[in-house]
Amino acid sequence: MGDDAARIMSRLGIELLSVFGLDPVAHVHLAADLGCGHISSGLGPAPFNPHGYAGWSLRDDAALRRAMIAAMRERGVTISLGEGFAVRRGVDMRDRAAEFDLMAELGAECLGGVGMEPDVARSDDQFAALADMAAARGMNATIEFAPGLAIGTLDAAVALVERIDRPNFRVLVDAMHLFRSGGTCAQVAALDPDLIGYAQLCDVPLVATEPDYFREASFERRTPGQGELPLADLIAVLPETIAIGLEVPMFARASAGEPPIDRLRPVVAAAHALVDHQGDHGC
Repeated sequence: MGDDAARIMSRLGIELLSVFGLDPVAHVHLAADLGCGHISSGLGPAPFNPHGYAGWSLRDDAALRRAMIAAMRERGVTISLGEGFAVRRGVDMRDRAAEFDLMAELGAECLGGVGMEPDVARSDDQFAALADMAAARGMNATIEFAPGLAIGTLDAAVALVERIDRPNFRVLVDAMHLFRSGGTCAQVAALDPDLIGYAQLCDVPLVATEPDYFREASFERRTPGQGELPLADLIAVLPETIAIGLEVPMFARASAGEPPIDRLRPVVAAAHALVDHQGDHGC
């Protein structure tokens, strides 16, 4: 693999939602076997498990944490995004210090938040706590916007980041959520690149065919190039230094018994081709 190809692959990662309950050590090896440099991980599995994998918990199983750390060191894979840090009613981020400590122990580079708290003042307070608690442990943090959430658009996410005003707090741009919420490549291109901290890539139709948005987002996304999103234009306007997580859950194929490496190998190849041509397109 040449230097450029290796650089591209080091930017690509396999997201937690794409592997449907696969244990974290196997997730690390899967990413490495596909040539990717990182993964996203939660402290427990996503609640969808069509393969019937054994349950696991990075919260409660210190031996599993050690095994994951050893596998990451052996295979050259990192956790680019620690998942599960939603801002929601009735939960105080400051009560979750132990989870921040575990993510830092695992070497997570960034923690991913989503906004589910409609009270703006409380939401801002909680995201400020997320950013500050992450920074105290040497980690960054992001806000992922999505239609139907309290932080539902790129503009809302950018406004939050500007209000919070923490150097380690940035926007996560998920391709499906960006375009389905009415966002455009031109909006992304107009931003200060330092406002964008992470991206997630998938493909879907531009207009939903599934009435339940979050069901589609959680179960049935497509390999880049098999939907209608302007992904080449999006890649062209993203900062060239940020990690790109491949969040492509394909529940029907997993339920039919197709292993994750076979589902995701074409996803990685398609993403590699898009990133390889970054700068060749414009919005």
